[in-house]
Amino acid sequence: MNNRAVPPVVDADTWQRELAALRVREKAATRELDAIAAQRRRLPMVEMPDYTLEGEDGPIRLADIFDGRPQLIVYNHMWFPNEEWQCGGCTGFTSQFTRLEFLDSYDARFVIVTQGPIDEALAYKRRVGNKMTWYSTANSSFGADVGAPPGAGFAVNVFLRQGDTVFRTWHTDGRGTEQLTHTFSLIDLLPYGRQEVWQDSPEGWPQSPTYSRWMGSKEVAAAYGERGA
Repeated sequence: MNNRAVPPVVDADTWQRELAALRVREKAATRELDAIAAQRRRLPMVEMPDYTLEGEDGPIRLADIFDGRPQLIVYNHMWFPNEEWQCGGCTGFTSQFTRLEFLDSYDARFVIVTQGPIDEALAYKRRVGNKMTWYSTANSSFGADVGAPPGAGFAVNVFLRQGDTVFRTWHTDGRGTEQLTHTFSLIDLLPYGRQEVWQDSPEGWPQSPTYSRWMGSKEVAAAYGERGA
């Protein structure tokens, strides 16, 4: 640690001026995010078919996954058949969400849907200590229809329900999911940031291969899963 490059040391007044200059850009980014959210609220929507998925208690219609609420966020978790450990990124990302009751006040719910068979999906949920509600689209085209076909990636989708009719209102994947995580928000505050080779960092900053510092599925299970607990 003592051999690492560090930020320059300055007096307090200089530091305050540098921070104030950065704050201008941070505030501009906040206002831009507000504007993006406003545009998102004005997006049109598309009607969805009447899908049937599998839940812990058996088959369930997409409209019933809302559990009486009008709004639903779905995280499509990657799944690879016959693998003991599923996608580390998906496993780590969804392990963050342990207290979702605050969504009740906003008439919304947040769940996981995966291509894996429901029994295997629920067993994996327990193994890694996931606290979210899981559903399977193994016997439905739902995953493929919302940007998460078998073995081909993850996605976030948002839906609005009117009666028994469900509409798709928003979708993202890739780094678009970062806005939902607190991990990168915290890590990006650190002087060394994510320490990944693609990042723009000062000369001498520690850098590692992309993803190498992420918790893998085994690490998540050790920390939060049945055996870890």
